[in-house]
Amino acid sequence: MLKYIIKHLLILLLLLAGAIFIVFAIIHLSPGDRAYGIGHVPTHEQRGFNDPLLIQYARYMAGVFRGDFGNSFRNDRPIADMLATYFPHTLRLSLATLSVALLLALPLGIIAALKRDTWIDGGSMFITLIGISMPVMWLGLLLILFHALNWGMWGTRPLQMHFREMRPFIAFTLGVGILSAMIRTTRFSMLETIEQNYIRTARAKGLSDGEIIRKHVLPNIIIPVLASFKVHLGTFFTGIILAEAVFLWPGIGRLMVISIAARDYFTALACIIVFIFFFALLNFAIDIIKAFADPRIRA
Repeated sequence: MLKYIIKHLLILLLLLAGAIFIVFAIIHLSPGDRAYGIGHVPTHEQRGFNDPLLIQYARYMAGVFRGDFGNSFRNDRPIADMLATYFPHTLRLSLATLSVALLLALPLGIIAALKRDTWIDGGSMFITLIGISMPVMWLGLLLILFHALNWGMWGTRPLQMHFREMRPFIAFTLGVGILSAMIRTTRFSMLETIEQNYIRTARAKGLSDGEIIRKHVLPNIIIPVLASFKVHLGTFFTGIILAEAVFLWPGIGRLMVISIAARDYFTALACIIVFIFFFALLNFAIDIIKAFADPRIRA
């Protein structure tokens, strides 16, 4: 198991380095003059933009490993301080949403499978289809309108003052897509598993439905559910950026949108690096959990 973890950790580091280099190169090749900031015009030599791309990348990564992402072009603040201010909001919101999605997907998918071909199954599949298909930004705007019409949000305080009230709406906007996808995966895996011969054998031995699900079904559907969770992580992180922009949530996603609009390239790059690292770390954790759950993966 230790060999498996070390191997995937090395792969994680290589993927991080490659992904950051690709993003760094895209920003380097983007149109516009990155040497220009707001309020001052440093030369290319002062910014180091005349150096070859690989040298710029090596110098930048050396700073990243020290925790130095440079200063923002917009306000000349250290980018690391800005990340420390914005990141906790995104972290709390995303972890809470993902945890709720994982906890709800299994029971709801199992219930839908056990009630196959009933109105419960059909209704749940219809609702999950809507949840998967609904764009995050459109859903967020609908929830803002609903909140404004029912609580008179616009007549008293600006939207930024309503973070506590809007938190459930943001979590719902982020979680509905990945939760719907995982419910459908759980239902499909459950239906596939209960048709297996060993389930029929367990029923023939007199085991109750609860014991069959707990001892024989859950260990076999957890791998497909985790795989579905891993596949939809990319869409989830895209949803974070859109949801924070719509709800004006003070997180990394909104900081990245503001930085891109202000042509603050290095702040936007630092935000993308945070998302890449968070995404890769979650994928690494899922791979390790799957290896613990299924010895065949370790082999």
